[in-house]
Amino acid sequence: MLDKRETPIMPFMNSTADTQKLRLEPFKVACSSCNLRELCLPVGLNRENLDRLDSLVATRRQVARGDTLFRAGDEFQSLYAVRTGFFKTCVSSEDGRDQVTGFQMAGELLGLDGISTDNHTCDAVALEDSQVCVIPYDQLEGLSREFSELQHQFHKIMSREIVRDHGVMLLLGSMRAEERLAAFLLNLTQRLQARGFSASALILRMTREEIGSYLGLKLETVSRTFSKFQDDGILEVKQRQIRILDQDKLQGLVNGANC
Repeated sequence: MLDKRETPIMPFMNSTADTQKLRLEPFKVACSSCNLRELCLPVGLNRENLDRLDSLVATRRQVARGDTLFRAGDEFQSLYAVRTGFFKTCVSSEDGRDQVTGFQMAGELLGLDGISTDNHTCDAVALEDSQVCVIPYDQLEGLSREFSELQHQFHKIMSREIVRDHGVMLLLGSMRAEERLAAFLLNLTQRLQARGFSASALILRMTREEIGSYLGLKLETVSRTFSKFQDDGILEVKQRQIRILDQDKLQGLVNGANC
């Protein structure tokens, strides 16, 4: 059972030089028995179709913290369902700086950026030792044409990504620093809660600099805003450990921005 008091740090196999590289292994946990199936592609599939999806998702890949799952410009071949761990996606600006474009956790898909041009447009980097299920896209397309439930779920996932992008545009376009950080923390805890974790306590996998990059804020502004939230009794902050003390105040900041 998951401990609902806080989000656990996922263990990894070992740290030898050989395991720092991406590793492919036979897939050991079927979609039908995966505890993330209600958040991933198998939602709504019957037993027969689940078995067919199991045959498609035949391998998993381990990605060590700091390693890249794919890079911008790589040929698009597969989607990746995050099984354990945490990722960030980022793009490089013309002046060489990395801009964080998203954070992905267990039950979410990576690689959708490559569908339109057959090449990935961003880097996907593991923020902790992680594991993904490899889903060959050409086979997924073929299977989706055979049963509509899978196609419908895939479309829902793509739509969810569009909605999330709209939310980021709202963050960057109209919210103050406090409102941006409040919205980010609420979104993060809601997604973690859907996976059985606490709605009020979490361990941040990303650095404050990465949060700032995602929210369009300087590192100093992110740190100052965390300190203000703590002084106001909204959060308890111990390095990367965050506990939400006043959910209503945090939500009020976001609601005020939407008025």
